Amino acid sequence: MILDVDLVQRLKVGGLFALQIYKVVTGCMLTLFVPQGCEGEDGTSVVCSLQQNYENSEVYHKTAFYLNCVCMLSFLSSYVIELRRENWAIEFLDIDNNKPDNSLKAVIRDDPALDQKMDRLNLVYYRSLVGTASLYALNLGLMAKILNDDYHSSSTISCFVSFSLLVLMKLYNSLSVAHQSVKHDKMTSAYMSEFVSFNVLDADYLDRHSSPGTDVADARP
Repeated sequence: MILDVDLVQRLKVGGLFALQIYKVVTGCMLTLFVPQGCEGEDGTSVVCSLQQNYENSEVYHKTAFYLNCVCMLSFLSSYVIELRRENWAIEFLDIDNNKPDNSLKAVIRDDPALDQKMDRLNLVYYRSLVGTASLYALNLGLMAKILNDDYHSSSTISCFVSFSLLVLMKLYNSLSVAHQSVKHDKMTSAYMSEFVSFNVLDADYLDRHSSPGTDVADARP
């Protein structure tokens, strides 16, 4: 049994998305997951538990925690937009390695509804990422005081750097995809390896579009 190409692409995107969720949770909720110093029963400094980090009522720490939550929600919103964009591309476009990446615009102009939808999805995706990146920069800035005040050991800094880098790499890759897609008027995938660019119309879509009585002009995802 040969799996449908669109199904294979969706499974791949879904698997990669599941891995990305771990990065987002640990990389945004830094007030919870970065090791911090607490006073032990014998008066010595010990690593705070997740519960202790969560229950820390100090005003600055609580403010940073709330920003962590807002930042994570912003990331999740961007992921929803990203997945809708990716699903739309899989549904209505396809990949032909025999054609250049920038060949899509030449053929999609013949279908104005698809052309406009692609431009709209790319712009919304880009703007959501710019907003999320700005929030994350503020998130990292607020963590500086916590790292200084609640420093426990070298693991405090190493975990902070590791968790932050996971998110920063994702942000950089996604922003690169979004910027290139908007700037060069194309649909570049955020999940396919080497950022595959959808460059032709999907065969299934063309079959449906050419069938009598079929109206898919609005091309909603």
